Amino acid sequence: MFISLDSPACVLWRRKHVQAVTGLSRSSIYLRITQGLLPSPVPLGARAVGWPQAEIEAVNRARIAGHDDAAIRVLVNDLLAQRTAGGAR
Repeated sequence: MFISLDSPACVLWRRKHVQAVTGLSRSSIYLRITQGLLPSPVPLGARAVGWPQAEIEAVNRARIAGHDDAAIRVLVNDLLAQRTAGGAR
């Protein structure tokens, strides 16, 4: 499967950008990851991580649509399953 390099599935956002687009603080981002309400980051190196743009946007869309935490946990689990299966959409 070919994914365009300018596709949101290939763009990684660093933490400060994730903070800006979600409105969450650093500690809230990591709390939501442990709660299953945000996807975990992708390791970029020994001390760097990033989040796939498409995953953060999907969670933001679900929040805006008024989905509850249970629905967002299902979404996050689906996103992580797609990531590990290599099935970026």
